[in-house]
Amino acid sequence: MSIAASTSTDKIIVDKSRSHRNKAVSRTVRATRERLQSGSSVPSGFEREMLNLYVDSALHGAIVVPVLVAIIAAVGIYLSGNLGFVLWALMTLSAHAVTLFFARKARKEDFSAEKVPVWRRRFLLGQVLMGLCWATFIAQDCASCGSVRLGFFDGTVLLVALAATAMGTFLLRNALLYTFAPVVAALAFASLATGDPVYMGLTGVISLSLLFLVLMTDRMNRASVHILSVQSEKDDLIAELEVAKSMSDEARRRAEEANLAKSRFLASMSHELRTPLNAILGFSEVMSTEVLGPLSNPTYKEYTNDIHRSGEHLLNLINEILDLSRIEAGRYDLNEDAVSLVDIAEDCIGMVQLKARAKSITIHQQFELGMPSVWVDEKSMRQVILNLLSNAVKFTSTGGEVTFKVGWTAGGGQYLSIKDNGPGIPEEEIPIVLSAFGQGSIAIKSAEQGTGLGLPIVQAILAKHNGEFILRSKLREGTEAIAILPARRVLESLPAIEDVAAPVRRRKSFA
Repeated sequence: MSIAASTSTDKIIVDKSRSHRNKAVSRTVRATRERLQSGSSVPSGFEREMLNLYVDSALHGAIVVPVLVAIIAAVGIYLSGNLGFVLWALMTLSAHAVTLFFARKARKEDFSAEKVPVWRRRFLLGQVLMGLCWATFIAQDCASCGSVRLGFFDGTVLLVALAATAMGTFLLRNALLYTFAPVVAALAFASLATGDPVYMGLTGVISLSLLFLVLMTDRMNRASVHILSVQSEKDDLIAELEVAKSMSDEARRRAEEANLAKSRFLASMSHELRTPLNAILGFSEVMSTEVLGPLSNPTYKEYTNDIHRSGEHLLNLINEILDLSRIEAGRYDLNEDAVSLVDIAEDCIGMVQLKARAKSITIHQQFELGMPSVWVDEKSMRQVILNLLSNAVKFTSTGGEVTFKVGWTAGGGQYLSIKDNGPGIPEEEIPIVLSAFGQGSIAIKSAEQGTGLGLPIVQAILAKHNGEFILRSKLREGTEAIAILPARRVLESLPAIEDVAAPVRRRKSFA
């Protein structure tokens, strides 16, 4: 069985507090799309981001290289007593200062994408200077050290420098290769010139380490570019979602304002619409009953009856439209009181009993006894029951049955259920039936008069009472409409207060 539930509240609330930034967001999205759609701008944009990250890394880790150089120079002087390490340290620190100078200047200028190649060449030049300094480190002599001891010291220093450079420059493509290519060249030249196996082994170790670290830094660089690409796509998606949400909010605000204006107009037109209709109904009834004298032509009497029926139908339509409009406009105030659902249900059954008997429809009552009162608007709940009962009687075939139940819910609330054995509603038409002015195909084929506002009004009234409306239907098996009131609407009955004897007044002693 198809089920449709509705707990919709007042949807006609206009939020004017949110600022609409369609134009600004649209410009941002348009600029981002142009940047992404142009093939050459994407790598350049990421190169600029990578270069900025490298600048930040160089400035934040500026103290690492001086500390490392100072330690190496101190150990070299301790092992060899050669003061040439001091000169090498000064030269290396000068080359490092050149790199820091470029980094600070790049940070101040905030270079554009067009200047990325220029700044990249400057930073690579600084790395070449550092590589030359590391190459001159190999030329440092140690007369008191053996070749093995000197080779071990040189190899350790170069491996540490290689690792430190790899960690500090992986954001700058090919920086490691530019830095240690002079070192490998110097080691190869020393190996060929001296034929020392220590230098030969050191050349092989440094070359293999450089190759391995170049591959690793290249992967780290690609991973960083991928992260930036994902971040850019995420930012673009957020911008597009923001502009879409802003545009939908604007469209929703305009639609709600138009709907609210319509609802307020209809709510204020109650008197203007009902007054002429009441006159039409009154005069047509006087003419049809021939209060002031007989009508000479019987056709005129039929016309007055048609006018009266049409006026009643139009008045009912206007009343339903105005009720729904007042609810949407927030002017539907509840006059709540303690009432019994069973009492209201019995009154409503009596009101539709005449129409049910005309179609030989039997209404079965299944009311639980001893149910407490509920805190609701009696007029609204009467309208809910009448709408549901009228629909059940209207769409039930001759000789059919309608079952009316009133009872407890599992959560302590109260419900009323009206079930018929009529033609039912197709599953795909339930949302249409629950919408304003919506009518199913069966109602259209049977030419049953209706406005399609009965169920929406029921939903809105129950929503005002914090309740729930459920419509269950299956084709050719009938329909069941359930109205549920929450437990907080049920009034608890308090036990009677027993008469208690008045307490005996004790005498006070002033002794």
